[in-house]
Amino acid sequence: MGERLRKLGIRLAEARSTALLQLATELPAAILARTLGMDITVAVKWQRAAAGDWAAYAAEISRRANLSDPQGEVHDRR
Repeated sequence: MGERLRKLGIRLAEARSTALLQLATELPAAILARTLGMDITVAVKWQRAAAGDWAAYAAEISRRANLSDPQGEVHDRR
């Protein structure tokens, strides 16, 4: 598969790094590590490299919780 991707001009190392950087900007290091099966210290390094702000993630989760009622229905509060 790697050879086929290279023939298409897709560089695997660059694509992997790009994907990890994007995830590191969107997820807390603990979740990134658990999801991808990497050591937490590695996930923290990726997050620092990406300058990820996982406070935005926490805020989004909190917002979702505030929009849901006990039955799990989401209400639009616009």
